Amino acid sequence: MILNLLKKDLDAVSCPALVAFSKPGAGKDKPSRITHAELAKGLAESISEGSITGKFLECVLFREKNFGPFRHVVVVGLGADSEFTHESARQVAAQAFDAATAANAKEVAIHFDGLAGKKNAAVMARAMAEGLTLASYKFDELKSGKKDGKKDSELTIHLVSAFAGDAAVKKAFNEGLILGQCTNFSRRLGDMPANMMTPTILANSAKDAAEGTGVKVTIWDGARIAKERMGGLLGVSLGSSQDPRFIIMEYKGAAASKKPVVFVGKGLTFDSGGISIKPSAGMEEMKYDMCGGANVIGTLIAIAKLKLKVNVVGLIAATENMPGPSANKPGDVCKARNGKTFEVNNTDAEGRLILADALSYASELEPQIIADAATLTGAIIMALGNTHTGYFTRNEALNKKIQLASSQSGEWLWRMPLTDFNSKDMKGTFADLSNTSHTKGAGSATAAAFLEQFVGEGIPWAHFDIAGTAWAVGNRLNYCPKKGASGAILRTFVELARAYA
Repeated sequence: MILNLLKKDLDAVSCPALVAFSKPGAGKDKPSRITHAELAKGLAESISEGSITGKFLECVLFREKNFGPFRHVVVVGLGADSEFTHESARQVAAQAFDAATAANAKEVAIHFDGLAGKKNAAVMARAMAEGLTLASYKFDELKSGKKDGKKDSELTIHLVSAFAGDAAVKKAFNEGLILGQCTNFSRRLGDMPANMMTPTILANSAKDAAEGTGVKVTIWDGARIAKERMGGLLGVSLGSSQDPRFIIMEYKGAAASKKPVVFVGKGLTFDSGGISIKPSAGMEEMKYDMCGGANVIGTLIAIAKLKLKVNVVGLIAATENMPGPSANKPGDVCKARNGKTFEVNNTDAEGRLILADALSYASELEPQIIADAATLTGAIIMALGNTHTGYFTRNEALNKKIQLASSQSGEWLWRMPLTDFNSKDMKGTFADLSNTSHTKGAGSATAAAFLEQFVGEGIPWAHFDIAGTAWAVGNRLNYCPKKGASGAILRTFVELARAYA
């Protein structure tokens, strides 16, 4: 997709299709209205008979309407002004994209000024750029029909606005493009099958993506990981023929003296459960167990492209969890980088083991904050489904910044409880810790409590469990694929980094 921001009169734009917007009426005697005055006259009958109501995401396609230079017209409902947010705009953008695709149009103009005014033009320009870019994502490169090198005809979309020349609007629009593109990059990493996205390929993908952005990428192989005393990451990797990788991404946008913000990602490129093997039904989805790592990679690339004035480090622990002859066994004891030992009482609770080493390393950097993202527990799905990412933190100052970052990104988060009781549940019998809880319930909280043991004292830390939101959320968010990776938490992490600039 090609996306442009145009400062033109709408009737001066010549293309096959127009997307305009409608809003509901203010009462029984006030019908819905279309935000383009001339178009409203041409669709008066449709409004009066109730075909256009202005209901949020209502989409009505008028083929062969021949309004001015436009052959087809699409009208998308905005809903009530009081309920419309920048997140609403992303969903409206996706609805417009889908309608244009359904109409088979190759070029579309969107009447942006029918959606935004001067006051909120920048915020809405960014949201629309994000929504359209995210909605355009398609993962079909592995289908045989693509082998001939032919591409789908490219769709061109113009956001037509009187505010397009404004510097703040242009900047916001370009930010939206960057965030959408980096999210789509992370989605692709997640959607690739495990045989084509091994720990080595993931590490190399991060290095390739960072080229020219100013991000420095360092990659540790299995031998270096062993030398660096990362017993959790090394232990999980032992059952696989694939060598593990520890990926270090460094972006310096501020003075060297300024402490970094550190993002940590779980990079399980495939999780069979190890010796504690998972049921076969649905196991193919375990290629998505590296979405935390993939989204941290995308976060670093986005921060660099946005040129944020902050120092940021991304750490991704990458491995497979397989039941090979050398795999961890239930009852084995491993030692993490910070010296703490843990019993591996369930080899399918492996994400916390590789994150233990990554969090230990992150703490050594003496950062401003640490935030990790991981598809960690099924328990968070039972609690929150696939709408909200659950997060855990005991630091109130960090919590306020997370809430603000969430409101700016539009991603839905929900703070979960983390207490000393959860920590006590993770005490070991023959080692410092157990990787499973001694009590039933609160599985996502006890997992967070385990991770907390590897964060340096006094360092503000938050854990984001994206197990419910990392993939298959298209039934909730129309700009996400129905089954594929979503890119969850990337946009919020960018805003969180911005808060420390």
